[in-house]
This record gives sequence, structure tokens and C-alpha cells, in this order.
Amino acid sequence: MSVARRPPRLLLVTGMSGAGKSNVLDALEDMGWDVVDNLPADLLEKFVHGGAECRVVPAAVGMDVRSRGFDPKTLPALIGAISGVDPEILYIDCAGGELVRRYDASRRVHPLAPDRPAEDGIARERTLTAPLRAAADSVIDTTDLTPADLRSELRRRYGDHSDQPVLTLVSFAFAKGISRTADLVFDLRFLDNPYWVEELRSLTGEDQAVRDYVASDPSWSDTIGRIEALLIDWIPRYWAAGKNYVTVAFGCTGGRHRSVAAAVEMAERLRDAGFSPNVRHRDLASPPSDTIEADRRRDTSEGELSE
Repeated sequence: MSVARRPPRLLLVTGMSGAGKSNVLDALEDMGWDVVDNLPADLLEKFVHGGAECRVVPAAVGMDVRSRGFDPKTLPALIGAISGVDPEILYIDCAGGELVRRYDASRRVHPLAPDRPAEDGIARERTLTAPLRAAADSVIDTTDLTPADLRSELRRRYGDHSDQPVLTLVSFAFAKGISRTADLVFDLRFLDNPYWVEELRSLTGEDQAVRDYVASDPSWSDTIGRIEALLIDWIPRYWAAGKNYVTVAFGCTGGRHRSVAAAVEMAERLRDAGFSPNVRHRDLASPPSDTIEADRRRDTSEGELSE
């Protein structure tokens, strides 16, 4: 008895110039994808089928403002009309300030501003590609990702086991900016802050002592229980609606204690409920800092803040 198989994936990789499209394509090629960059739009159908009866390996096509025939308004329909494949759009984004820094470091000019500051080209490109970002099945923001983090994220999404929807739990520091890729964000700064307990300061939310301290807060049990119930209800609804990637982020001030403990705890609970979440701690490697922790909101915590 034959088993119906999912058609091979066709991934359009697009987004902001300088955001990391080439790195994404290199990583996909290393994972066995058939990859081509800057393909003219009118050759897309020929690349996918290439005279063969059917494609058996996934394909990734990189296209951006430099590609011939690049039209963000018509590309979603063009890729969706190709037969025999499962089409997706991946938009690679990055904050404007970081893009400017990358252009300055590489001494390259922006393709839409060859004789003007990179900021002008970035603004124009963001407006031009807005329809593609809105139509994308997934957005990866590389602002805070190292090359290793990006490859790890791509393996989770497009590796050998990518037929299953991807659930990722992220911890982060509000002091370093909100998580850009999150679908749901939970702010845990109302909890007692372990940072202000001397023996816990150098530890993280992965350590049992910190987890025990956070769990002793009267608000913890009810908060985590409510979030767990919400996620168990909502995540399948996202997937049923066709959303293959769901990212849930937990934030605290410094991104090393409360948010990490919450992500670890929630991962355990969701695994017990039958999910298979990935966990990523965005700011765990950052050193402890009084300046970061003593933010203007002044966390409710034990002890007085030193002058």
C-alpha cells in the first residue's frame, strides 16, 4: 500500500538586502536543498521542473531587488501557481540600524541607493518589499542572531524533520530590545528578581536554585499555569490555521534569570502535554550588570538598590 508523501518544498528566500539571504541559502544548500540565487522571475518555473517529471528534493530560490523581474506584488501568486511543489515564502529581515552598520563594515553600497546613504536605500527597499513580508509564511529577523544561531534556526525549520510545525520558546532581555520574531510575548518583570540575591546573581534560570527562587514568588504558580493553559489551547489553533512556525517569548530585565526559568519550565510542561518545543536563550551569555537590572521601572525585588 503506497503512502501519500508531501510534495517537495519550494522556498522563496527574500527580504532586506544585507539581512543574510546568502547565509540562509548557504545553510539550506548544506542541508541538501537545491539552491539558486538571484534567479530571474521568468525562469522560476523552468528551475523548479527543469524538464524532469517531478522534483524530489526541496528547492530554495533567492530573489531580491537585484533580481530581474522582481515584483513583490506578483511574486506570491507566481510561486503559489507552480505545480508539484509545496510553496513557501521566507522573508529575512533586520533592523535598519544594524543594516547600516553592516553596510558600513563591508563598504558596500545599497543596490537601491548607489549614490546616496545606505539609509535611503534601506527605507525604499522596506517599503517596496512590504507586500512580500505581509505574504510570507515565515519571517526571520537576523538583527540579534549570530551566524551559528541562524543556522540552528534554519535546521529546526527546514531540516530533515521539518514536516512537523515548529514551536520555539525564547527568553530575552527587555533591556536589549524585545524579541523581534515572537508571535506571543510574556513580560515577567513583575516577579521577584533573583539578580538582587547575592548568591543567585552569577547563576541563571537554568540553575535549580534560581528556578526554586522564582517559583517561590506568590504570582509564579498562577502565572505559569495560565500561560500553559493558553498555549496548549492556542498553539494547535495556530497550526490548524496553517502557521507552521510559532515562537513564544518570555522577557525579563536582563534576560538571565526569570525569563530563562520560565522558558525552561514551560518547555517541560509543553513536552509533558505532547509538544516538542525548541528552547533558545537570546541573552543568556550576557554578563550580569547592575546598570541593566536597575532599569527605570525598578523591579520589585528583595533588598534596596545600591546608589
